[in-house]
Amino acid sequence: MSKYSIPIYQPDLGGNVKAYVNECLDTSWISSRGRFVSEFEDRFAQRIGVAHAASVCNGTVALHLALMALGIGPGDEVIVPTLTYIASANAIAYTGATPVFVDSVRSTWQIDPEDVRRHITPRTRAIMPVHLYGQACDMDALMAIAAEHRLFVVEDCAEAFGTFYKGRHVGTFGDISTFSFFGNKTITTGEGGMVVSKDKTLIERSRHLKGQGLAAHREYWHDVVGYNYRMTNIEAAIGLAQLERADEFIGKKRALAETYRTALQDLPVQVHAEAPDTVHSYWMVSILVERAEQRDALREHLAKAGIETRPLFYPVHTMPMYARNYRKHSVAEDLAWRGINLPSWPGLSQAQLEIIVEAIRSFYRDAH
Repeated sequence: MSKYSIPIYQPDLGGNVKAYVNECLDTSWISSRGRFVSEFEDRFAQRIGVAHAASVCNGTVALHLALMALGIGPGDEVIVPTLTYIASANAIAYTGATPVFVDSVRSTWQIDPEDVRRHITPRTRAIMPVHLYGQACDMDALMAIAAEHRLFVVEDCAEAFGTFYKGRHVGTFGDISTFSFFGNKTITTGEGGMVVSKDKTLIERSRHLKGQGLAAHREYWHDVVGYNYRMTNIEAAIGLAQLERADEFIGKKRALAETYRTALQDLPVQVHAEAPDTVHSYWMVSILVERAEQRDALREHLAKAGIETRPLFYPVHTMPMYARNYRKHSVAEDLAWRGINLPSWPGLSQAQLEIIVEAIRSFYRDAH
């Protein structure tokens, strides 16, 4: 049991979740075969407007498969924001390639295209934009840089289901893109992920690798070193039921963000803003406090009130395994030390929201 009366996230497993899962149990289709796997893939691809999708067992392996499908490996460099979840960098390291960290844009918290340009070398093979917390990156600038330098683009959309850039869903710009369906994501399968692309060959490579490298036309013959990265029919059943309610979930999360923004507008905190020409899906509603030393004090104050929060992701370049060539990324570091994720689930009640807002207000009253 959680010690928090208001957790940071809680999935809504209503709708057809039980009915679809029970169908899996009743028919014994509980592993990686069954109607829900292909149906979830097809519906998801249609939803975001991409030609091909392959389901996998989590968002991290989705990134690994995407990079492998592109042939990224030892000796290559992949540019990635330092302000991201560790999986973005780890997936690059799994291939034997080197993650090259770059800074963020202060106004959006997303990867800085100008810093990307500064870090391109003859070994650079790809750029990995991460649509952090549900806000879109500047895809026009990034795609222009990629075209100029003949680089692949791998979009990490783990936190960005429902996010749009200039009218297009994120994940439809790059060569290949990935999504996560972990238990705290906008739609969930418990664990799970998706690799998507407009390029059929890249998805066929991903399917080949995720299924132990099984050859297409010879039973139990494996022609590459593959992986067991498949999604189960039960997970896909949950995902399909969640997808049916996607508009409801995204609408509630966007409304929640606006309520936080209005309720906190007279306090010295900044709610993560929606950039022009984008639709922010607000996977997490996040705030910045004025000074880094206030961040943990506010979190402790909220915890005493039974409210769970999280810090923004720590910049990956500061972590021991990636700090060998340490350099400053001042914007990302400043955001990370000042940022807090607030409770962000779509079922958060008005009463719970009022408790959270009052707790934040009381912190600033006590501080004065």
